[in-house]
Amino acid sequence: MSHALQRSGTNLKQDFDRDGYIAIKPLFDAAKMAEINREFDRYVEACVPQMKDTEVFYEEKGAKGSLKQMQNMQHYDAYFRELLETDVVRDLAETMLGEAARAVNLEYFNKPAGIGKPTPPHQDGYYFHFSPPAAVTGWLALERVDEENGCIHYVRGSHRNEGYRPHGRSQILGFSQGITDFGTEDDKANTVAFPGEAGTFLMHHSKTIHWAGPNTSPTRARRALGFVYFGESAKVDEAARAAYQAKLQADMRAANQI
Repeated sequence: MSHALQRSGTNLKQDFDRDGYIAIKPLFDAAKMAEINREFDRYVEACVPQMKDTEVFYEEKGAKGSLKQMQNMQHYDAYFRELLETDVVRDLAETMLGEAARAVNLEYFNKPAGIGKPTPPHQDGYYFHFSPPAAVTGWLALERVDEENGCIHYVRGSHRNEGYRPHGRSQILGFSQGITDFGTEDDKANTVAFPGEAGTFLMHHSKTIHWAGPNTSPTRARRALGFVYFGESAKVDEAARAAYQAKLQADMRAANQI
């Protein structure tokens, strides 16, 4: 485990409350990352064939080499369930939220070499249909990330604004909504990029604005795991969430995306 976690939880919490995110470079050392990557390769071979078509997305439909995104990996494999539910990441989530948290989703995000599309500016909580917005998302780089292959950018302090920015339908598979008025002077002045090596870990508040560019590298992918946790105070409007998911899936089928 990285010496970075020798920093007190209090200092990390202060950074999180001020900025809306934290960055630990690295959270996991090289040996642990080699293990995670081996287990991930095993997961793709053994578990992806069992997953629903609403949980696995490809940049190019039908092209296995263009695997773009997965949802709910914890439902299909004990190794990744433990990584989400009982490892250090959950402890960080509860420290940042200041309350007990439940593990909701372990995701995979990829931008395949040369074809990976940009991630539109958005706020995760806009998708979650809950109140209060007590949730965090962790992001673990499985390989080196930089501007060329699409590193994450945060807008510092954006989680402190009231409500959510206006969102509209995005044409980017896996990110159904994007902020429609993004690009203000404040957005530009407070944007911070986060390149890093494998093992780099980010965690952000559900209201923190973030985005990523396309993958313009002809040879390198940009693979990462996402960890979603809801605080115990967050109450989900299950009817609104189910209606949103049903419409989204119908739209994706109509567009031949799944």
